[in-house]
Amino acid sequence: MPPGLRRRTPGLRREEVAQLAGVGVTWYTWLEQGRPINASVQVLDAVARVLHLDATEREHLYRLAGIPFVSEPDSDAEVVGEEAQGVLDSLNPLPAAIYNARYDVRATNATYRTLWPLTSVVARWERNVLYKLFTVPECCLTFVNSAEELPWMVAQVRRSYGRHVGEPAWESFIALLVKESPTFAQLWASGDVAAPGKRLKSFRHEGIGVINMTSMSLSIDGMAEHRFVVHTPATEEDRLRIERLRQIEDPIVGCSYHGRPLSVIMAERAAAAAVADCDA
Repeated sequence: MPPGLRRRTPGLRREEVAQLAGVGVTWYTWLEQGRPINASVQVLDAVARVLHLDATEREHLYRLAGIPFVSEPDSDAEVVGEEAQGVLDSLNPLPAAIYNARYDVRATNATYRTLWPLTSVVARWERNVLYKLFTVPECCLTFVNSAEELPWMVAQVRRSYGRHVGEPAWESFIALLVKESPTFAQLWASGDVAAPGKRLKSFRHEGIGVINMTSMSLSIDGMAEHRFVVHTPATEEDRLRIERLRQIEDPIVGCSYHGRPLSVIMAERAAAAAVADCDA
């Protein structure tokens, strides 16, 4: 805030809160008075940011405004817990992970990380299966049967989205994918919905070949809208290919043309992050 007259009491004036939140003084006054002004999620977020509200205080603010509040946990480990992670680890060598309703990857086991390393080692906001599938060149797509699987996955997310309309995390996620991927935008506009279930999926991995696996979703008590996703090799040959892949210390990520060793990708990301920190 620009310097002004000496204050007799600490804190922000009503006019200053309104200015910092980007709303009108009259509107903010009505908000304080509890008038029925239908405050949006975006405006409440702005007010909460200005007032430095913590998670409990933000939840209380949302409740007063009659808007559903969904807190974003500090970390994936906080969401999953040791027990669920232990189940994932015990499933090795079957690739297994925990997804939420948006296909955010919350936790994985060692075999899953070998098959899809970039869903575990990148920034948290990138740890999303749909984001990875819709923002890579078509030749680098993991799915062999993407024409069947991608529409089904988008339809499944749209089914879940119906319970989260207006929530910032969901709206920003959908907006990002619509912007980044014309294919996703087209599938999203179709309005199709689907429920999770057992699927037969074919994955292509550079250097190993095609791995066919049955994918099954299992709900988790006490973790709303989270599920175990376990992949079982369809044949003995598929199981052997997974074992071969698990023995590769530095797997290739991508197709034969765009693919690069995981170590190279991570080194480039670390260098870019260091440059960004210096610029900041």
